[in-house]
Order: sequence, then structure tokens, then C-alpha cells
Amino acid sequence: MSLSVAIVDWSAASALSPARPSPDAIWVGIRDATGERVEYLRSRTAAEALLRDLVKTGNWLIGFDFPFAYPSGFAQRLTGRAEAPAVWEWLEARIEDAPDNRNNRFQVAAAVNRQFGGGPFWGRPASLALPDLPARKLVDYTALGLPERRAVEGLVPSAQAVWKLYTTGSVGSQALMGLPVIARLARLPGVAVWPFQPPARVTLAEVYPSLLAPEVAAEGGIKDAAQVRLLARALWHLAAHDRLAPLLEVPEIAREEGWILGAGHQDALREGLQCG
Repeated sequence: MSLSVAIVDWSAASALSPARPSPDAIWVGIRDATGERVEYLRSRTAAEALLRDLVKTGNWLIGFDFPFAYPSGFAQRLTGRAEAPAVWEWLEARIEDAPDNRNNRFQVAAAVNRQFGGGPFWGRPASLALPDLPARKLVDYTALGLPERRAVEGLVPSAQAVWKLYTTGSVGSQALMGLPVIARLARLPGVAVWPFQPPARVTLAEVYPSLLAPEVAAEGGIKDAAQVRLLARALWHLAAHDRLAPLLEVPEIAREEGWILGAGHQDALREGLQCG
């Protein structure tokens, strides 16, 4: 059976996205043997339901545009286990996410900072009174004993650090709201999470659609919609031509910190895109 690809542009919004398709909501680009389509979703609850339906049948590669793990040492200090799934489970037990997108991500981040004696997270609305979560970056990561950035971000310097939770490019909030979903999806039959586990019938992976930033910009329209559609197309064609294997080869540190699928392989992604 051929591989289908879905790319998810996640959101950490605290309210329902507009009824009319808009930026900064959840977008899912899907490419399979029948063609391609893009889904617009107003809430994480709706997005998780869609993803659960996708994985019930067929072979899937599903990419999410948020980090699946944190810099080396964080998981061990937070959970006592130096492995990403321990962090997913820790967050799943504490993150509250209502059907209307109301959530407690800033409060959970503040609790982590207290546990660490200050840092590593930063960024919040000025109106939110959380003394343990600074509104701007004040953390000395060397003194804290944690890297500020993951190894893979050396290959993708435009990617934001996972600790930033607010304002433009705050992928840290997306991770806090997305990793509990990864924990639940990972428990479904036939699902594996790369690179922590070998690919399976359904493989979940971290992606970074901005690897195709020039092509996305040329598309026009809503950027979120364009980037999930184009990256799904590129990966689908690479898979169809048995060219995904090099993208799955990662260094050992990826087993703890995670990895961006396609990092360092932008030329291959563009070649896959041109096949479409």
C-alpha cells in the first residue's frame, strides 16, 4: 500500500480560530494517491479527531511543525527519564486544553521553571501575573545547565528556541499544546514516533515547513495553507520514488532531542516538490 502524507501546521491559540479560514489556526495538508487537499480546523480537539480518523487505515507519514523533544538534559531533570516520551506523558498529565482552545500552558511552564529554580521557559502576555515565567528572556542557560538550542537547530538556524512561549515564532507554546496529542496518538495501534522509534504503518515526525520558504512565498495566499500543501507534496513524491531513507538518517543525539525531518536535505525536498 502506498504511503500517504499529512503535514500539520499546529496552533497554541487560546480561543477558537475564526470560522473563516485564517492564518495562525490549524491547517493540515494531505497528499495521497488520489491527489491533495487542505483542511482548516478551528481547535486542537477537532484536529486530533481528524488525525485519529486518518491513522485508522492506510500507511501514513504525519508531520507536525513543533519540536517533539527538548535540548539534552531536560527530560532527565523534569521526569527522571532521559527520553522524550517521558516529557510527553508529563505534559499530558498537566496540560488542560478545552474544546474552545482555552488552556493552561503558561501556568504549566511557570511550574516547570519553579522546579528548575528559574528558567528555562520565558514569554507570556504582560497581563498574566506569573512571577516564575518572565515576559522576556532573562535565562542564563549555561548557569542553568541546559542548552538553549537543540543540535538540529544548528542545521536550521531560523528555527526558534523551544523555550520561547509568546510573540512571533513562539514554537515553545505549540510544543506544550502539541506533545500531549503526540502522547495519545503514539498509543494507537500501528503508530510510531520518529526518530525515537523506527518507522511503522503510521509514522509521526517533526517537520519545519520553512525549509521550503521561497516556494511557499511564491504561492501567495495564506502562508499556513501553502506550506502544509507543498511540504506534503514534496514528501509524498520522495516516498513514491523510494527517496525518503536518507532523510531518516540522524545522529545519536536525535534519540533524546528529536530531529526535524528533512533538515540538511532542502535540495531533496525541492526536487520532490518539482515532481508535483
